[in-house]
Amino acid sequence: MAVFALVLAVALSACGGSSSSESTGGDDNKLGLITPGTLVVGMNLQFKPEMYLDEQGQPAGYDVDLVTKLADSLGLQLDIQNLDFNGLIPGLQSKKFDLVSVGLTPTEERKQVVDFSRAYVPYTSVLAVPVSDTRAPDVDAYNVAGTVITALQGSSGETLAKESFPNATVTGFADQNAALLEVATGRAAASVVEDYILAQFLRANPDQLKQAELPEPLDLSYGSWAVQKGNTALVEALDSFVCTEQDNGGLAELYEKNFEVSEFPQMPSGC
Repeated sequence: MAVFALVLAVALSACGGSSSSESTGGDDNKLGLITPGTLVVGMNLQFKPEMYLDEQGQPAGYDVDLVTKLADSLGLQLDIQNLDFNGLIPGLQSKKFDLVSVGLTPTEERKQVVDFSRAYVPYTSVLAVPVSDTRAPDVDAYNVAGTVITALQGSSGETLAKESFPNATVTGFADQNAALLEVATGRAAASVVEDYILAQFLRANPDQLKQAELPEPLDLSYGSWAVQKGNTALVEALDSFVCTEQDNGGLAELYEKNFEVSEFPQMPSGC
């Protein structure tokens, strides 16, 4: 049974403009912004260290650092709005935001309703299981009728779970922690999740879950920014920014800072 969280219509503003670059959000509004001069970004701030609220209740994390740098490079103010994950694409379609920054995988289904930038963040998907789990370290051991696998509802992880475990029952949850707690409490056998999210959960909840020792990760994928369908000018600006940051080491620096890793995963070529 899926659990639905209330939409958090909380606007969290941060300054993003500076004199370091000429504003592209002037009267002509070349980027097609909702409010000229302001970049409105939709996020789901529950995925530490990628995006979350810090102890002072302020947006923090890799995505927050990156969109702050993006807004600064474009000479724009930054307005971050925190919503439930499932409200982000509908919110983008209804022009509540200029872009969604939540590491979306550009699936064919999503491409029908929104446009995407180049990839800006890498993900490694793994399987979280109870610490008492004794199944063989093999995908087939979990791909069994009656086995319940959880994932974040509407995410690429849910799609991956359905593809990887077609014989199991895949249950989506609107909250990532709820999906993991379902496993920790024994109501589900496993959960498909990004490795960094599982690591954060384990820090807060030691001895409840572990990463299944599969021969290889379930998937290596990449997240992109989503914008309103047809806004090619904004996509081009985002792609240019990502390529610059990828080439000059900016992405790697922010990733290593927030994810606390020593090596930035390989990103797609083409810049």
